[in-house]
Formats: sequence, structure tokens, C-alpha cells
Amino acid sequence: MSRLGAIAVAIAAAFVAIVPLFLKPYGIYLSSMWVVLSIAAMGLNLTLGYAGQVSLAQGAFVGIGAYTAALMMHVGIPYPLCFVSAGLVCFAVGWLLGYPALRVQHHYLAFVTLAFMTLVFLIFRNEEWLTGGTYGLSGIPRPSFFGWSTNGALSFFYFSFGIMVVLTAATWWMLHSPWGRAFVALRENPVRALSLGLDTRRYTLMAFAIGSSLGGLAGAVFAPLVQYIEPLSFALDLSLNLLLMVIVGGSGFFFGPFVGALVAVLLPEWLRFIQGYYLICYAVLVMLMMAFCPTGILGLIERGIRLVTFKRATPQPILQAERTNP
Repeated sequence: MSRLGAIAVAIAAAFVAIVPLFLKPYGIYLSSMWVVLSIAAMGLNLTLGYAGQVSLAQGAFVGIGAYTAALMMHVGIPYPLCFVSAGLVCFAVGWLLGYPALRVQHHYLAFVTLAFMTLVFLIFRNEEWLTGGTYGLSGIPRPSFFGWSTNGALSFFYFSFGIMVVLTAATWWMLHSPWGRAFVALRENPVRALSLGLDTRRYTLMAFAIGSSLGGLAGAVFAPLVQYIEPLSFALDLSLNLLLMVIVGGSGFFFGPFVGALVAVLLPEWLRFIQGYYLICYAVLVMLMMAFCPTGILGLIERGIRLVTFKRATPQPILQAERTNP
């Protein structure tokens, strides 16, 4: 990242941290929800945008993480251990789900992950002895650390925002390590990557596992945020919404999920003034943007910057009028 880019990211982070101070409780809640969705979308961007593996199961991993953390917190286990356990459980399940990706690709893989999403949803709904079934789990406590309680809306936002910053920094470091370059090689040309000695099998599994674990960690933050979870919260709609965030923000761009989550959270709220038609308008706006900007918002910005840079770098033609003497 250039120095200018680092400054822009720092300014954006400071802005996000300050804005909730001037918001009402519902606005703070939306800010916390944006944090949760950004973490989950960041994991999907790792799987889809960097490793090129299509997944429709990210919502299932958010649910697995949320139920894991909620069930552990109900029996009195400290939240840090619940948080880590949610990530580890989803890492293990994501690793197993990655095996079909070794045999099928593209839309076939999407169908496999869709089937897994449906299976997890049915487990959440039908296994009442574990998940509470359609009644869900209520009374999920918010964590406290050394006398600092996160029961307030603002305090929980800063708690979740701090988690997002740590996970973002860890993901940035990983993507700029040999692992990240291996993921990109896997996306661009897996056959060539294999011919160069890259263990594509292991990196495919790692892409699923790490992306899934980020979904689980997002679920571990979501559960105490809403303090009540039930199966419909983790239906197919959530997976499709997360996929939409990655595509709208810019698949393969590191900050694409954050932009896409911002659009997914704020745009429906801004369109509520048209009452029952806001979902239709939201869908139309997204389709128009995808038609004219398939690389997402950050892709459009990057294209504009390159165009401006190219025009500045192109020398102006020098017109020379040479006249021959008689």
C-alpha cells in the first residue's frame, strides 16, 4: 500500500470510529451490524475474490459461529474462549467443505455449497434440543472485560470495531505473505500454479477454511449484538446478501467487502421513504450498477484513477508546421 493509500485508510478508520458518537441508538446498531457483515464478507472475499472458489455457504458459517458462541456463553464459558472456539469450529467445517472444491469448480461448486447451506439451516431449525429450533436462543449476554461492560450500544460498537480492526490487519498480513500470492495464483491459473510446484490441494482447503473461520468469528460477534438468534437469521438470504456485498464492493479488492457491506446496510435504510417499494428499487439499483460496473465500486474507482493517470502521462502532440522554401 502506498503512503497516500495508508493515509486514506487511516482517515476512513478514524471517521468510522468518530461517527457513532453523533448517532442515535439505532444508527449505532446499524454501525455494529456493518462491522459484523464486513467481517463475514471479508472471509467470503478471501474464498471467492482471492482464491476463486465460489461459495454460497458463508451465511451457514456465520450461523455456526453464532450458535457455538451462544451455547458456550449460556453455560458460563468466558467470551474470549467462545469467540476463538467459534472460529476454530468453522475452520474445521470449512476445511471439510473444501474437499468438494478439489473435484468440482464454478457453478458446480456453488451447488455443493448451496446444499451445505440448506443442510445447516435444517439442522438449526429441527434440532430443538441443541438450537432451540424455531424458538431460537434468547438472553445471550454481552461480554465484560475487567469491569468494562459492552451492554451499551456505543460500547459494543467499539468492542466489535476493535475486533474488526485486528482481523483486518491479520488478513492484510496474510494476503501479503506467500499464502496470499498462492491464493491469487490459484485463482488466475490453477494448472500453471500446479506446474510451478504449488500445492493447489492444500491452498484450496486453506482458502475455504480461513474464509469460513472469519464467517464464524462474525457470527460470534453477531450473537451478543442481537442477543437473540434463530434459524431464519442464517437462511440462504444471508449468504446471497454477503455474496452481493463482495461483488458490489469489488471482488478481489481488499476493501471491497467493507464498501459492499456499507451499501447493503445503508442503501435499504435510505430507500425506506418509498415504503414497500424500497426492495424493488434497491434490486434495480444493484442490477444497474452490475451492468455498467461489473468490477464493483472499487473497480470503477480504480478504472477512473488509471484513466486520469494515463491522460496525465500521455504527452501532448506537438504540432509542427514545416514549410518548404521556394
